[in-house]
Amino acid sequence: MKPARQRKMVDHVRLEWQVTIRRACRALPVERSTYHYRPRRVEQAELKQRIKEIAETRVRYGYRRIHVLLRREGWKVNPKRVCRLYREMDLQLRNKRPKVASKPSCVATEHRLPNPMISGRWTLCTTSCSMERRYAR
Repeated sequence: MKPARQRKMVDHVRLEWQVTIRRACRALPVERSTYHYRPRRVEQAELKQRIKEIAETRVRYGYRRIHVLLRREGWKVNPKRVCRLYREMDLQLRNKRPKVASKPSCVATEHRLPNPMISGRWTLCTTSCSMERRYAR
């Protein structure tokens, strides 16, 4: 469970049961240091706003292209941070569906022997198709 969620649980228990932080942390599996910890990361409001603007104007751009544009604009930002913010703002692109494999150029065809009534056999031409597919690459 993430620390932010744990803090919310402790706050909820404190309000609901009117207990101290120490008792709430002891009742829940939460360390007091986790509850009191405050991240040092500065708020990324301006960066988030700029990423959102770029993503709205250039819809098909992913976080990598957006990172390049931000660097060109002078932002000193790490691609991992751009990726994290991009995901947090729910801007992830939908994955494209894979293209359906096209049918082989040579469809297996049935060949008759001169008189099937006499021999009673049919043949199927599959080797030429598989050879064409193998060497078509």
